Amino acid sequence: MKITIITATYNSGATLRDTIKSVLGQTYLDYEHIIVDGKSKDATLDIIREYEPHYQGKLRWISEPDKGIYDAMNKGIRMATGDIVGLLNSDDFYTSNDVLEHVAKALSDSNVDAIYGDIHYVNDDDLTHCVRYYSSRVFSRGLMRLGFMPAHPSFYCRRTIYEKYGLFDTSLRVAADFENLLRLIFVNRIRTKYIPEDFVTMRTGGASSSGIVSHKRILKEHMVAYKQNGVYSNLFLEGLRYLYKIEEILVSKLSYH
Repeated sequence: MKITIITATYNSGATLRDTIKSVLGQTYLDYEHIIVDGKSKDATLDIIREYEPHYQGKLRWISEPDKGIYDAMNKGIRMATGDIVGLLNSDDFYTSNDVLEHVAKALSDSNVDAIYGDIHYVNDDDLTHCVRYYSSRVFSRGLMRLGFMPAHPSFYCRRTIYEKYGLFDTSLRVAADFENLLRLIFVNRIRTKYIPEDFVTMRTGGASSSGIVSHKRILKEHMVAYKQNGVYSNLFLEGLRYLYKIEEILVSKLSYH
């Protein structure tokens, strides 16, 4: 079973090495890594060329202008030849070297269309210290009305599902991942399974001052996603999700400090 890993890059020279090394360190070897670059102006392409020989033919990459990260992800999915497709961002890396082993084992069950697990966040100055743990354990299809979704970096799906139900809506700037999962999981009811494993280590963002603006945009685009897919929700239901997020952050601080 071949797994396609898609990484979108743009001026990712500061973090891409960690991403690439975590892919090359996987014990499961039947994979391809597709890097879709948006015409970077830093050292990103030099890093890709440096590591390309280590892949022994398992790396494919392009560098051309795009319309943002979701457009790049769509390009990668269209290029994919694997049975399974997953996304690994260019400032993230696999938490352990057996992540793809877990993916392949879970999706060897023909009754499962997609799987998801957990992720955790770190600050760039200490990649070993967890500052927030995001578990998909509590996720269920019905909670999508409240804006919940499984941790998207841990989501691995059969390529045929994307071919049947569609890719990311590039008219959405920050919530196309939510809209895509809403369409796949809630509307078309694909068969999913939670895997209790920490899949991905993610760096936290530094733009805390833009947090309120960012969350307002996410809420707005969630409302668009519901309307497009004929799913009823409202701002009050979405607001309930933030109560859970506050609890999650508090628990992480108590557990990892």
